[in-house]
Amino acid sequence: MRYGPLIWAAFWAFLLDQISKYLVVHVMRVADQPGGIDVLPPLLTFKYGENRGINFGLFQGDSSASVWILIGLSVAICLGVFLWLARSNPNRWMLMSGGLLIGGALGNVVDRLLYGYVLDFLNMSCCGINNPFVFNVADVFIFAGAAGLILLDSKNTPTKKAP
Repeated sequence: MRYGPLIWAAFWAFLLDQISKYLVVHVMRVADQPGGIDVLPPLLTFKYGENRGINFGLFQGDSSASVWILIGLSVAICLGVFLWLARSNPNRWMLMSGGLLIGGALGNVVDRLLYGYVLDFLNMSCCGINNPFVFNVADVFIFAGAAGLILLDSKNTPTKKAP
């Protein structure tokens, strides 16, 4: 199947995101831990966050209209990425990158549908810098997928010139 790598990458990205959120937020109850949960201090800490906007809390909004606008935007981006890949001649790595982006975006869409915001819990700090921002596994997949689509696009690969 031509789209197998995309579908499987999207499936696993979505599933890993939702499982991680369930375990950290509902089982480990990170929201009940005022200082968070140290995993690899100070590099990685689980800290509870509710993202009502987009990355790093930009465009925050509490209205139901803003929730639906962000859901619509996420779904439109997923559809756009899928259609772009369907109309081009993507290699296996591009399909997997597109799947990571789509799976991550849909993981955040499910959060908005269930809670009205995106559950965030990953916090990374280092070298005396205290990072106040939190993100989630879906954000990692979205970033990795977008980077992969840019870096692995065969049009961006330099071709060897004939002598």
